[in-house]
Amino acid sequence: MLSIPRRHFLIAAAGTAGAAASSLTPLGSRPALAQESENGSGSLPEPFGSKIADSLIVHSELTLETERDAIGTSGITAKDILYVRNNLPTPSEEIVADPDAWEVQIEGVREPRSVTVGELKSMGVETVSTVLQCSGNGRGFFDHETSGSQWLTGAAGNLLWSGVPVRDVVEALGGLEDGRNFMTSTGGEDLPEGVDESQVVVERSIPVDHAMEHGILAWEMNGEPVPLIHGGPLRVVIPGYYGINNVKYVRRVAFTEEESDASIMRTSYRVRPVGVEGAPDQPSMWEMKVKSWITRPLADVESGRVLLYGVAFGGINALERVEVSTDGGENWQEARLLGPDLGRFAWQPFVLSAELEPGTYTVTSRATDSEGRVQEEVTEPNHRGYDYSGWRVLAVDVTVV
Repeated sequence: MLSIPRRHFLIAAAGTAGAAASSLTPLGSRPALAQESENGSGSLPEPFGSKIADSLIVHSELTLETERDAIGTSGITAKDILYVRNNLPTPSEEIVADPDAWEVQIEGVREPRSVTVGELKSMGVETVSTVLQCSGNGRGFFDHETSGSQWLTGAAGNLLWSGVPVRDVVEALGGLEDGRNFMTSTGGEDLPEGVDESQVVVERSIPVDHAMEHGILAWEMNGEPVPLIHGGPLRVVIPGYYGINNVKYVRRVAFTEEESDASIMRTSYRVRPVGVEGAPDQPSMWEMKVKSWITRPLADVESGRVLLYGVAFGGINALERVEVSTDGGENWQEARLLGPDLGRFAWQPFVLSAELEPGTYTVTSRATDSEGRVQEEVTEPNHRGYDYSGWRVLAVDVTVV
């Protein structure tokens, strides 16, 4: 595997701007699996065939990352460039052949039963725009060695999801049973034979209040049926929470008194010091942090008026503003948010117009949410390398010629 940078990208000068765009991929952003496959230039292994190869980094057979400069300015991430993170192999295409027939068991309500997607569509509908971000996004920026995909900035996207609000499902089934503190969702992947199910099943619990207020069971993504690779025919969507809580192929939603004792909940996705084992009393990867990063330019640009682009979001809160620095954080200017505002949980692209003379500039951004929380300068190390959000290391060096 190629080495992963532990500091900001160095975008060196090389030839014309056009050549730089293709040859100056940020150092270490393409692991060995990302190279051209044997069956053709720029092609991707299954099941990634529908994706745009030039906009993606292949980390493994289960993981794809969006290139940093592939994110556009519309605010919505196209499915063709959206990252992929699966804990288990993708189920058979058969499960999306008749999506309305997919069944999910609802438990912990007064009238528990199995319901189909077709039935869910009669209970209510809501559309929400929210950031989908892997807990490990930014792992490659930590100084300590971590297992798992060495994500940089591309394990994130902003999507439009449509589905039935969790609260509407609960109401249709008679309301919650007493003493229900969590919503526990179980994925529908095929589990390996001969192993303890609790060690491999994708089953996550989140606080019931947040699930009832904001959660949906989504059958549509960006105006189309949720693709199999992104969790179709039915996916839990929990706005403001890290991607692991947005359970794919959901086959069971249970309102429970306690958190799941599955390994992925009990000890995995826990924030802990380096070298410490995971435990249920450690913070779980639930609420996302306020965060932003520069997306363009990542190559040489001509002197004069330069447009500096990026994306920003407030995590669990709404985004308030974004500032950009061209000198590594010594001075800041407020950037302009590009509309439309898609709501509390969505990201917004931003732009700053800067007059730049020839030289090398360290460009970075920092976001502030509606509660006044400012994006951190440095992210403290944690054992699993979860969500590096520090603006200092997320900087890029841009050469103006």
